[in-house]
Amino acid sequence: MSEQLVVVLCTCPDRQQAMMLANTLVQEKLAACVNLLPEVLSVYQWQGKLEQAEEVQLLIKTAYSRFNELSQRIKQLHSYDEPEILALDVKAAGQGYARWIADVTQN
Repeated sequence: MSEQLVVVLCTCPDRQQAMMLANTLVQEKLAACVNLLPEVLSVYQWQGKLEQAEEVQLLIKTAYSRFNELSQRIKQLHSYDEPEILALDVKAAGQGYARWIADVTQN
């Protein structure tokens, strides 16, 4: 695997925003694929209060070299003050799949 791959986690408040983000990131080649996992219950601290929210979890597959641009684009489009943007390193991937992600996300 020559290009370092990452899976980026991002939660959205609803399916509409999740679909808009997924479509934009893939169309702009910032991501090769985005999975939407509906009905995720998040429990978290925000501004000193314990919060709970039903959200849609995005699993964004991309090349590490696109992370900064992808992160900025999420911040531009997201409705949250501080959206979740977490990149997890991919230690191994199928050669063909890894090549496909690298090819799709090339500038």
